[in-house]
Amino acid sequence: MTLKFILVGHEPVEEPDLFAWAEWMETADRHVRLSEQGDVRVSTVFLGLDHNFSGRGPPILFETMAFVGHDSVGGDLYATWAEAEAGHDRWVQQVFKATPILTLPGNGA
Repeated sequence: MTLKFILVGHEPVEEPDLFAWAEWMETADRHVRLSEQGDVRVSTVFLGLDHNFSGRGPPILFETMAFVGHDSVGGDLYATWAEAEAGHDRWVQQVFKATPILTLPGNGA
């Protein structure tokens, strides 16, 4: 059975009650970060379900996806909020063209 989680601050907490989890998922802001430049978008979110299907290691609860237009160009999965923030920054650096206009949240902005 897939484990369900909610966030308390930036910390994932297992939520065994399906209805409490569903209500939280419906109303919570699950975005870790969202960066956009032109038609390029990098989105990092809390998934709420464990995506570690191997059963080895920690729950995988966060995902970064990079898009150009409507097409996905890649992404990564993470176990913690901090890993998700760092992964988001790596994707931004990889897919955005260098510009002095772009300032990443948390990097002196």
